[in-house]
Amino acid sequence: EPHCRQQLRHLQDSAGIAARLPPRLEGRWVSTGCEVRPGPEFLTRSYLFYTNRLFKALQFYYWDPSCRDPSYSLVIKGKLRLRQASWITRGATEADYHLHKVGIVFHSQRAMREVASRVNQTSGQGCGGFLPPGRSWAPGALYEVLSARTERDCTAALGFAMHELSLVRVERHFQPLLQPQQSGSRLVEELYLGDIHTDWGERLHYRPTGYQRPLQSALHHVHPCPACGIISRADEHHPPVLPARAALPMQLSGSWVSTHCEVRPAVLFLTRFFTFHGSNHSWEGHYYHYSDPLCRQPTFTIYASGHYTQGIPSSKVRGGTELAFKVTQARVTPMDQVTVLMLNSSAPGSCGLAGSWSAGLEQDITPTNGCLALGIKLPHTEYELFKTEQDTQERSLLYIGERPTDGSSPDSPDKRPTSYQAPLIQCAAASEEFSNYISLKYVGRKDANGIEALKPLPVAFLLLIALLFLRWD
Repeated sequence: EPHCRQQLRHLQDSAGIAARLPPRLEGRWVSTGCEVRPGPEFLTRSYLFYTNRLFKALQFYYWDPSCRDPSYSLVIKGKLRLRQASWITRGATEADYHLHKVGIVFHSQRAMREVASRVNQTSGQGCGGFLPPGRSWAPGALYEVLSARTERDCTAALGFAMHELSLVRVERHFQPLLQPQQSGSRLVEELYLGDIHTDWGERLHYRPTGYQRPLQSALHHVHPCPACGIISRADEHHPPVLPARAALPMQLSGSWVSTHCEVRPAVLFLTRFFTFHGSNHSWEGHYYHYSDPLCRQPTFTIYASGHYTQGIPSSKVRGGTELAFKVTQARVTPMDQVTVLMLNSSAPGSCGLAGSWSAGLEQDITPTNGCLALGIKLPHTEYELFKTEQDTQERSLLYIGERPTDGSSPDSPDKRPTSYQAPLIQCAAASEEFSNYISLKYVGRKDANGIEALKPLPVAFLLLIALLFLRWD
């Protein structure tokens, strides 16, 4: 059965995902690979939470996007207190944290020089004599950058903050075993922590509303995961060096789909599905928006299409490719009454035909140059960062640049992302066209109040690929 369909069905079957409130954090959580933060910064993380609310977090920073050349490591100790369920980000728990101390270990003279000069330029009074000039690098020496006891804090120079701990979600699901002779499944636990602001200047005081790439439990992680064991065994003096991976040329053609329900800052839950046609550099994308963290309650769907430029290797984010995307056409399908009301009350001429929106019916917004209410401007160019990779099961992944945290669009070269969103997985190669094998059967289903959910008119059937997510039979 074609992979795109399987993958979309798999997302609809998110019944397999359980998220406890409040979450249980005890134990060690590790990165599953090299992570990219805005900047860019390349790092891996290993966080240990104790039963008495204390934690010890290790962050390992690298010079390179493969996490093979360590520059320095941070040891972060403190206390975390889980509080109430978040009002803003559904499915998340808010937490308060307190840092007791942060230490840094340099892995080379160059790393020490670079950090010392940053500290000397940016830190105020609270950071006297952190690193005397000309001090030579001593392997294994730990320097204190923050101490609650002595009130020293030199962390600002590193762009360091632990606000990620103020938003927490733990998901559990079962991974089917791949080998035919094994039956059953394996527990996987993922820890989602708050997102890092894309603007370096904002990250020190930003309170997260979205998540970064999840850590996985060192005991219960997806297999195979060559990085997991290496990272969980590492310490600040012996940072993880990840296995070498062959660099792949960027292969965009084909169809790509989300691997799970994605969360964006300012709280949008969505799944994405793209097709790229390498032959004429055209693309089309479906963005399915939802009101809940499992992507079960659809709010609206956007279909957009246009063209993209030839990619060039990024000078700023090694391993990435820079492209420009032109969006020339878009259509919107409201999927719930709230969105219908919003679109019908928008100013005439600002979003499709005013007053004519109804649930489940798609409308072209190209004639009104987009849709003001949904923040879509047409035509529109976005300056993008892409990368393709293979995962440990040899599947192709596509990483598209992270959206600016402030909700704006990367509509000028200086706003081009320096980090990535959650990866999409390739579900069809270039030759297979998605539309050929999608047959839609949609059954209206009753919601909790017994009101029959949308039953789109037959003409709307084929337009609404979104409905794939609602009901398969």
